[in-house]
Amino acid sequence: MTQRLKPLLLSLAVAGLLATLVVFATSTVKAADEKKPAAAKPALTVTVTQLQPASLPVLLAANGSIAAWQEAIVGTEANGLRLADVRVNVGDVVKRGQVLATFAPDTVNADLAQTRAAVAEAEANAAEAAANAQRARDLQPTGALSAQQTNQYLTAERTAQARLEAQRAAAKVQQLRLQQTQVLAPDSGVISARSATVGAVLPAGQELFRLIRGGRLEWRAEVPSSEIAPLKPGMAVRVQPAGGEAITGKLRIVAPTVDAQTRNGLVYVDLPAGSGAAKAGMFARGEFEIGAQQGMTLPQSAVLLREGFSYVLRVGADNKVTLVKVKVGQRVGERIQILGGVQPADRVVATGGGFLGDGDMVRVVDALPVPAAASAAAAAAAR
Repeated sequence: MTQRLKPLLLSLAVAGLLATLVVFATSTVKAADEKKPAAAKPALTVTVTQLQPASLPVLLAANGSIAAWQEAIVGTEANGLRLADVRVNVGDVVKRGQVLATFAPDTVNADLAQTRAAVAEAEANAAEAAANAQRARDLQPTGALSAQQTNQYLTAERTAQARLEAQRAAAKVQQLRLQQTQVLAPDSGVISARSATVGAVLPAGQELFRLIRGGRLEWRAEVPSSEIAPLKPGMAVRVQPAGGEAITGKLRIVAPTVDAQTRNGLVYVDLPAGSGAAKAGMFARGEFEIGAQQGMTLPQSAVLLREGFSYVLRVGADNKVTLVKVKVGQRVGERIQILGGVQPADRVVATGGGFLGDGDMVRVVDALPVPAAASAAAAAAAR
């Protein structure tokens, strides 16, 4: 009996040991699974882009002031008259021949009336002298009048006619003075200054207004003499007034001389009519497009501005992004020139980089590359 129980007990012991091993192995696997880190999930789905070549303009920067193309001074021609009415103010747009101010015409009207009376008197005297001279001519063949008397009548006729012409000239002078009581605009334009004051008695030649002829403005840029050679009349110029929007002007003329002290030459650029941001006397910066060059560009949406520096998010082989500082150049249309920081083979996040941080994982969606011809066309359209 004892011999039979021994194999049975041995089998039970082996089975228990196996069960214990199975339970231990299962718990070990579960513990290992619990300690294994969870797989990282992409933070955002993005498209990537790469550096693309584009034709970029070669720009020459300059500084200068905005000024009136021509400024007319409007003064008074009447002497010693009282200014009765001023009809315009600074900033008003006027047309050629428009009345700007008027002087009191009372004194001039009185002088004109007196002169006209003198003209009437001279006409009467001239008529009488002409009649006497005609009778002398008629009687000359009969000998009723001596040659001396005949000559006196003829001389009196000429004298009376001369006095009549003098009085008529005086009347014209008074008529002209009456016209000068109205101050007229010599040209169409914008009133830029006013010194006229109602009630003032002014001498002839006193300045009343200043007028920007045609409302035309120009930008007078100072360009170093070493860089002035490529500038030609007719070139397009981008002018940026202080605190205003950019204006596209046209180079009119390059000054024939250079300042001997600064070695700078003046370049005159016509600004288009209606340039509301531009005012005479303002400081402005500008850029002359003097040629073209090839450069590597990225979309502006791919470049981030943080703490005053430009960055891009480079996507690595493991789809993790790295914040990389780049050096940027000029902006042309929707693209920006990259001067350093990334290589042509690097993939960078095209849009949405503002929601990502350094080291984030992304899901990359392929985007169609921008052909070089298309980028060059976009750059040309932007200019």
